Amino acid sequence: MKPIVVLVGRPNVGKSTLFNALTRSRDALVADVPGLTRDRIYGNGRVGDRPYLVVDTGGITDDRSALGELMSAQVHQAIAEADVVVLLVDGRAGPNAADRAIAGEIRRLGKTAVLAVNKTEGMEPGLAMAEFHDLAREPVAISASHGDGIDELMQRVLGPLAHVEEEPATGDVPRIAVVGRPNVGKSTLVNAMLGEERVVVFDEPGTTRDSIYIPLERADHHYVLIDTAGVRRRGRIDDTIEKYTVVKTLQAIEAANVVLLVLDARQEVSEQDVSLAGHVLEEGRSLVLAVNKWDGLDESRRDWIKRELERKLPFLSFCPLHFISALHGAGVGALFPAIDRAYVSARRVLPTPQLNRILQRAVQVTAPPMVHGRRIKLKFIHQGGKNPPLLVIHGNQTDSMPGYYVRYLSNVFRDALGLEGTPVRIEFVQGTNPYQGRKNRLTPRQFEKRQRLRRIARKKFG
Repeated sequence: MKPIVVLVGRPNVGKSTLFNALTRSRDALVADVPGLTRDRIYGNGRVGDRPYLVVDTGGITDDRSALGELMSAQVHQAIAEADVVVLLVDGRAGPNAADRAIAGEIRRLGKTAVLAVNKTEGMEPGLAMAEFHDLAREPVAISASHGDGIDELMQRVLGPLAHVEEEPATGDVPRIAVVGRPNVGKSTLVNAMLGEERVVVFDEPGTTRDSIYIPLERADHHYVLIDTAGVRRRGRIDDTIEKYTVVKTLQAIEAANVVLLVLDARQEVSEQDVSLAGHVLEEGRSLVLAVNKWDGLDESRRDWIKRELERKLPFLSFCPLHFISALHGAGVGALFPAIDRAYVSARRVLPTPQLNRILQRAVQVTAPPMVHGRRIKLKFIHQGGKNPPLLVIHGNQTDSMPGYYVRYLSNVFRDALGLEGTPVRIEFVQGTNPYQGRKNRLTPRQFEKRQRLRRIARKKFG
């Protein structure tokens, strides 16, 4: 197993900046706002040939509110699973009571710790670290934002640990983005799928601010769950931090193979739900629908929400629909087979002969429409890509193909091929007349006639 390195400290000392530097990414949100990170965020780092896992945590404070207690619980859980803890402090602000309390907590838990004095760019290292020697014997001066001292820090962190070879890649792993409006139960669902309290769950919209990538193994299958922030309409987003979180959510959708769209059975299907589903399809991602908070609803309410889904999301008729209770775990287990089927469907290799047989039957059942007195002709088809499946159809006058017939063909191919939860994209290639614009050239029939006459002449006259 890779060693686990956990970053802890009070708010706004630069933990997320250091996380991004160690992982060479921008996975953690960074802004000059205390308490921005609330959940544990995992990433992969490497020093030379030594890989490790690094965990970003929320700032430890004396906040005794319900949300503060949940955030502290996440930090303590991260420390408990750490091989080494990096205690990050602010070299410009100097040590304070909060830093000493955190150092004492780490010692109480018996964890190996390394003290990193951050924000020391432009300062003399000895002076920067002088005040912190009562917290640790050998602090390391760094600048997370400039990259100074980070290699030395990680050599100190990894030095006492056993050398671990990185495991070879085991192939593609389905990445599942859990998306939806604020407060529909996304984090509760992620915890239910994981079987542990992995992310902060609180009855307040906007609790999750970052996209959190979480590896998961279930029934010998590997996945990566991506818990995302709730997405609201752009017109209602005023806070700069929330605008960043929306961008992170859209990036998570782009990075995913399968999107798990969570709806709230106790609320109507909103314009934002429809818009979010449309964006998922525009990105070409497979989709599974989970209607949460289904427990305790009477039959009339359940019938009403089903009608709402049919009325407002008719373009998702190909997506598997699941009615669940994330809080109690009801129906959550059935999501994994649906995710597997959607993932496999999106990546299928489709044989060309089978595609052409399906196309011929589709045209026989419902012929393409007439355009300018001539019928659109579809000649042959082949697969042009996958994830999602892309079908390329060659023919004449295909640039005039109406949208309803494209949807008809998509549904025919999806049903005939047994594809589930994935959009099917169709691209048309317009056939060209090779003799158009070329004067004094023979048509194929004239060319064949001339060749026949030549064969007769050679036979008769040698």
